[in-house]
Amino acid sequence: MHIPPDIRVFAPPKPPSRPLPAIIGDTLRTARLRVGLNQSEVAKVISISRNAYSRLERGLMLPSIVTLYRLCTALNATPNELLGFHTAMPPDVAAAAKDALRRRVHKLSAHQALALIQLLSGVR
Repeated sequence: MHIPPDIRVFAPPKPPSRPLPAIIGDTLRTARLRVGLNQSEVAKVISISRNAYSRLERGLMLPSIVTLYRLCTALNATPNELLGFHTAMPPDVAAAAKDALRRRVHKLSAHQALALIQLLSGVR
């Protein structure tokens, strides 16, 4: 895979200071409160018991990949958010990425630009 030279590479993430189940539990609770659901409602939407969801939120167990996917959908969150990774890039990295993207977009043909607009219209 070719990686263009104008894209910055992020350093690998630091090991978490807390256990992953605790991090996921805190982020689940925050996301659930943000969307205004109670534990029973989330559990019903993602097809697990309320007790199992409660154990996830208390950091007593980890979700399966399928459950994590369902949680992301139900709570309108990204996997990175639920895993405790920062969702925003540092300002200097964001500015460099925007500049690189702007340069690439200006190189697109009219047909490619239209296809990109149609693709992005479906992105939330």
